[in-house]
Amino acid sequence: MSDLVARTGRLQQRYEAGCRLVAGCIPFRYRNSDVTGDVDSKKVVEVLMINSPSGPGLLFPKGGWENDETVEEAAIREAVEEAGVRGNLMDFVGYYHFKSKTHQDEFSPEGLCKAAMFALFVTEELDAWPEQSTRTRSWLTIPEAVESCRHPWMKDALEEGFSKWLASKSTSEGEKSS
Repeated sequence: MSDLVARTGRLQQRYEAGCRLVAGCIPFRYRNSDVTGDVDSKKVVEVLMINSPSGPGLLFPKGGWENDETVEEAAIREAVEEAGVRGNLMDFVGYYHFKSKTHQDEFSPEGLCKAAMFALFVTEELDAWPEQSTRTRSWLTIPEAVESCRHPWMKDALEEGFSKWLASKSTSEGEKSS
């Protein structure tokens, strides 16, 4: 059992203009595509997705951003609680709007949500984490993740936010080394 405990309840939840504010991340790592250990081999990017106890398809860790934390702290907390990973929060990849069927309340009667998504470079996979009894982790290539994404907004975050951020990062690193 994990010593960490997932936050629950809505007392500290942030709202803005009728939207519940959410923070999340796209956890990623590099895997060498060449098992021979060639230094020049291309590194393959894998992203970590988790299952949802409420239905099919895979998700990125995300959840409510609370009053006593920054949006970055909330994204990091959700990665630990839901996916059992820690790492370096890299950059903000975008805001994404969606409608939640399960999180309608007096402050957001229509279930509108605004998610701030970040790239998280994974440095540690925990053996135990708060939601491990209801979540499983899956490392996927970006094309596999696009196919497995449960929600269209998460697919947008992956394709339009994360992938473009990653491409710009690769380009700028290539320019530094030339």
